[in-house]
Amino acid sequence: MSNYEQKRLHALRQLNLLDTPASESFDRITRMASQLFSLPVAAVSLTDTDRQWFKSRVGIELWQIPRHKSPCSNVSKTSDVLVIEDFLATEWYRDSPPAQLGLRFYAGAPLLTRDGYTLGTMCVLGPEPRSVTQDEICSLQDLSILVMAQIELQHAFSRVDPLTGLPNSNQFTEDLEDFGRDLPGQQRFLFFIELLGITQLNTFHRVMGATNLDELAKEGGRHLQWALQETDTLYYVGTCQYAFLRKAQNEVAVQKEALRLNDRLKQLNLYDNLPVTVRPAVGIAPFRYGLTTPVDVLRMAHGACQDARQGEIPAAMYSSALDESYRRSFTLLTDMRRALAGDNELYLVFQPSVALDSGICMGGEALLRWQHPTLGPISPEEFIPLIENTPLARHLTAWVIRSAIAQAAIWYRQGLALRISMNVMASNLEEEGFTAQLLEALAEWQLPVGTIELELTESALLSNGRVAQQQLEALVSAGVELAIDDFGSGYSNLAYLQNLPASVVKIDRTFFSERYDENRGQTLLKAMTTLANDLGYRTVAEGAEPLVMLKLLEELHCDEVQSFMVARPMVPEAFEAWLTSFGQNSPQRDRPSNILASIKS
Repeated sequence: MSNYEQKRLHALRQLNLLDTPASESFDRITRMASQLFSLPVAAVSLTDTDRQWFKSRVGIELWQIPRHKSPCSNVSKTSDVLVIEDFLATEWYRDSPPAQLGLRFYAGAPLLTRDGYTLGTMCVLGPEPRSVTQDEICSLQDLSILVMAQIELQHAFSRVDPLTGLPNSNQFTEDLEDFGRDLPGQQRFLFFIELLGITQLNTFHRVMGATNLDELAKEGGRHLQWALQETDTLYYVGTCQYAFLRKAQNEVAVQKEALRLNDRLKQLNLYDNLPVTVRPAVGIAPFRYGLTTPVDVLRMAHGACQDARQGEIPAAMYSSALDESYRRSFTLLTDMRRALAGDNELYLVFQPSVALDSGICMGGEALLRWQHPTLGPISPEEFIPLIENTPLARHLTAWVIRSAIAQAAIWYRQGLALRISMNVMASNLEEEGFTAQLLEALAEWQLPVGTIELELTESALLSNGRVAQQQLEALVSAGVELAIDDFGSGYSNLAYLQNLPASVVKIDRTFFSERYDENRGQTLLKAMTTLANDLGYRTVAEGAEPLVMLKLLEELHCDEVQSFMVARPMVPEAFEAWLTSFGQNSPQRDRPSNILASIKS
């Protein structure tokens, strides 16, 4: 093999064109050539080692023909336009592959790279002998230039990653769309491989810089190319993320291949010059051409890869159940914007808080509810964790505060001296002007500050953020009562109680389960309640369900109880009716009530 031929083949392979699916961008030029010459056959023919492979073709079903005696092969050697008016009139071409297909005429113009290497030809063929004019030759040369422009455009800009030289996600999308037209319904598996998790990737980028990350991406791509079959096309779809397709096999074989690739990538850790420990993960998504969009196929495989990483396993198969869960979460996040803008999906219910010594209802906690128009009731335990660390948290809390204050103002004007508490997320404290907006809402409704209470988790109250600390100080200075919500449920440190800017401790419901009578549980509950009381906190027991728990809480001098045993959360009208049924729906807060007496009886 000559030196030129070696370099020509290298240039061809670098473009990643061989054995790729048909593409409309090339087919458009091929159809134009057929129409311009009024010939039935036209092709973009690439000259490989021992074959002519058609990137695009019109009028012929074959994808390739032998290179031996192919006129396109001769064009690749000479880089000149070649015209054969009649195959049968030439000694060399009378038994060539095109002649054996019944063709007689050929005209081909070279596909020349900027470096002077001929990749193949733009050619036209016909079943009858024919001559060509100079204008036709110029037209064919123009078409070959158009083909090369398309090749360079795909390689240099939108189809090939300049770092790794691999086809990128744009090319992946186009290939799957083409496969969907050519091989509809055929099953494949998409392998999605990433070298590092997102946290490790960010740390690596920050510590080692973009240059080292680029080197890792290139090294990972080389390792995978060595490990894959020659017919596999490896795509670079994200930072240190790769993908490739495989024909349908059984899942056991696919999983085995994924484990093999994972082990192969771990060998990167043996390199002395690699400044990071590679922790690869592989996700696999089965699909059928034409039935699933390229975006969804890639998303499914990427999701499976994340499942593998979260499960700390080398590889995972796509799970429709897990995917449905994530899609539901995304739907809820999207639909919450609509719910906040409307007036018929979000609403508040109020759960009473009752004093243990007098049995009087001291107030209620405003709890958010969501009636989704198609999904039905959505639990706050599902949608709040999705929203609390997004920009929606600010708007959702603002909605709750406005609605709770409006209701508290109605009851206040009715002479009901109720204290309404509402939950605030940690992210809300990071908002500049949060306290000012709260006080403005109270002023708008002419409601005293003492009629509301904000509930925050211990982590929110202990926030070290400058803005959060300023907001806490402003709230306390304004006279807003702060409550430590779910106290004791996490890693609560009792010593923090002396420093927290709160006046209420709400003891988590986990201390009031059916195992309440265990000595250790009672001892811990007693310690927390006594310490909180001694430090001047008002204590509220959340979820104290067993009836005998009331006696224990009274003995511990717990101030209030808020649980299903007293009352479930209710809409405002039901809350008012509940107060009336116990004779407390009157302006006098100190009026005797029989709420707890009725429960105990």
